[in-house]
Amino acid sequence: MASINMYIVLISLPTIFRGLNVNPFLPGEFDYLLWVLMGYSMVLASILVTFGRISDLYGRTRLYTLGFIIFAASSILLSIIPSNSGNLGVMLLIVFRMIQAIGGGFIMVNSTALLTDAFPSSERGKALGLNQASFIIGSFLGIILGGLLSNYDWHLIFVVNVPFAVTGALWSALKLRRTSNSIKVKIDYWGNITLAAGLVLMSLGFTYALMPYGNSEMGWSNPIVISSFIVGAIMLAAFIPVELRQESPLFNISLFKVKPFTYGIMALFLSSVARGAIMFLLTIWLQGIYLPLHGFSYLETPFWAGIYMLPMLVGVVVMAPIGGALTDRYGARIVATVGMAIIAVSLYLLTLLPYNFNLAEFESILFINGFGNGLFSAPNTTSIMNALHPRDRGVGNGMRQTFSNVGSTISMAMFFSIAMSIFSQYVPARIHEVALSYGLPMDVVSALSRIPASSLLFAAFLGVDPASILPSTITNNLPANIVNALNSSAFLPSVLGPPFMMGLRISLYISIMLVIIGAVLSYMRGEKYIYEESKEEKHIYPNNKLSSPREHP
Repeated sequence: MASINMYIVLISLPTIFRGLNVNPFLPGEFDYLLWVLMGYSMVLASILVTFGRISDLYGRTRLYTLGFIIFAASSILLSIIPSNSGNLGVMLLIVFRMIQAIGGGFIMVNSTALLTDAFPSSERGKALGLNQASFIIGSFLGIILGGLLSNYDWHLIFVVNVPFAVTGALWSALKLRRTSNSIKVKIDYWGNITLAAGLVLMSLGFTYALMPYGNSEMGWSNPIVISSFIVGAIMLAAFIPVELRQESPLFNISLFKVKPFTYGIMALFLSSVARGAIMFLLTIWLQGIYLPLHGFSYLETPFWAGIYMLPMLVGVVVMAPIGGALTDRYGARIVATVGMAIIAVSLYLLTLLPYNFNLAEFESILFINGFGNGLFSAPNTTSIMNALHPRDRGVGNGMRQTFSNVGSTISMAMFFSIAMSIFSQYVPARIHEVALSYGLPMDVVSALSRIPASSLLFAAFLGVDPASILPSTITNNLPANIVNALNSSAFLPSVLGPPFMMGLRISLYISIMLVIIGAVLSYMRGEKYIYEESKEEKHIYPNNKLSSPREHP
């Protein structure tokens, strides 16, 4: 359900915004796109550790079930937002998605911990690999359903979550074993406040940094951005001394003494930063540039973008269970590190492609990328969770998910900012060049050149023609062939393609460096390292060959 929701929304964003009747050329409209994309992850990044601690205290199964209920309720609210409600509808969409993130947070933070509790260490890799595969199957369904349902009614994109959420809540309530937790500790309120405030403010700063401010295409000089970063950094800096003085800290800093946990978390964080925005940039590339150039109508682009992204998911599905099984046998060190190396190779191959690429090459590279991700994700998760004491698995998994979501949020802000900064520099000259080659009059060329680059990219993504915002005094006097050329599906992609690729390549080069550093950290986690619990004592056993606590004398 969670992966269906993530991918169905990503693929269907053009349909949702068209259904709400959003004009991408109006001032501030690009901001709404960023909030829809980043609001969900911003909430997740700030709540997961807190939810992990609460679940450890009050029962993982109970709060796992609650997550499904919240997710179902928010999906129903999303499905009744009126069509053609404009910016009000978008604001409701953002708020209800944030509520949905709360339900998703309870599900995410507990699913891995529940599986780790249920399986002995000799089978955890396989179990978590299958869990990863189920997530990817949901991704398949999300991409296909997003493309199919968006041709009928955009509300169905959210309705489809409801049966999964209700079934998940009932299954969880009836089938999952409930355990009573006799350990009662105080809630770390100051830890919650400083961590959540710091993460929210930093995410807010990154979000507004992507929005135009004054005469600049980017918002780095916006006082909101500057103050968010300063206050957010102060709150995060205060979080560590606050935690060191707490009797029952929210963020169990002592877990960083465990080598596989620390290096696994660091590798995961860099991996999330490196690839978090790549999926969205690839979606823009397909829906806004490649598919229109090849004659696909804008109503068709969500479906076909999903189809063209499938090789990446196939690669993950193939390798996630295999990577988990290899981890059970050989440990995560080599398997996860090789996975990250493969990811780096695939990202480099993407930099070699032109904006109007050869489809077979593009699909092959996506499969290689998915192959590497499948080989990294399950082994890395298994290594992290194997190193934790059972009582710390909820908070430890919350820390793992927090680093992952913070990395994804930073990735979206950082790489989108880099791509848009470079993109914005070259778009005015490019639109001038292409407009003249189409034989457009100078007053039309000047009017088009004044449109913000972010609005043009948003318009291409939504399938809105730039002629729709030109003054009628201009368009009424244009010959029919000029109007047809301006409204053609090839005009905006031809303008945006080369500048977009310049920004994307720079982002990919930085991403490659981060993945390589992550691969080194992954290798530094050491040999197989498992926390095993016996009746008499609890130890951490390096190179442990015992498969379960029952084998201890």
